[in-house]
Amino acid sequence: MFDGVAKRYDLTNTVLSFGQDRGWRKATREALDLQPGEKVLDLAAGTGVSTVELSRSGAWCVATDFSQGMLKAGVSRRVPMVAGDAMHLPYADAVFDAATISFGLRNVSDFRAGLREIARVTKPGGRLVVCEFSTPVLAPFRTVYMEYLMKALPRVARAVSSNPDAYVYLAESIRAWPTQEELARTIAEAGWSGVQWQNLTGGVVALHRATR
Repeated sequence: MFDGVAKRYDLTNTVLSFGQDRGWRKATREALDLQPGEKVLDLAAGTGVSTVELSRSGAWCVATDFSQGMLKAGVSRRVPMVAGDAMHLPYADAVFDAATISFGLRNVSDFRAGLREIARVTKPGGRLVVCEFSTPVLAPFRTVYMEYLMKALPRVARAVSSNPDAYVYLAESIRAWPTQEELARTIAEAGWSGVQWQNLTGGVVALHRATR
């Protein structure tokens, strides 16, 4: 499915998010508090646009994604890219100073196993930031958002995406995703400590931070 949307993936995301995706990527980088020379795993990196943003910190960042089509679509971006399964990462234990996964944890078939695997490849004391769609805080806004998600988003996707049907799955997966509190508990159960979250865009997106 992601191979099928790779060609126009970045454009579609910008249109569907009304340009908010750029700010979300910047907020993720800032939340990681990266330092020059650190090794960073950018998981579910897609075409690498998020990896480029992370690299602005001076850290060494590697894009890793299950979809080889997505990686190929971003091959012109000058960041290292590795094809890999989030539940069986092709990295040794405790090699990364920090790790992040943006809008990809929902797509891991066993995302709890994915969180444990990220913990395995992260050094003790290393940082995690999960950037993911979440539950808007205010009830009236939540109602409007869900209407957009289930009705307007698929129609917009038909106009700009190379595989509109994939965005029906996107909407359904967001609606079924855990709340901020539920995801925080799951992250802690996967071996991470000090889990906190920050709502972005009224809770449409949440950044969950934790330490290995």
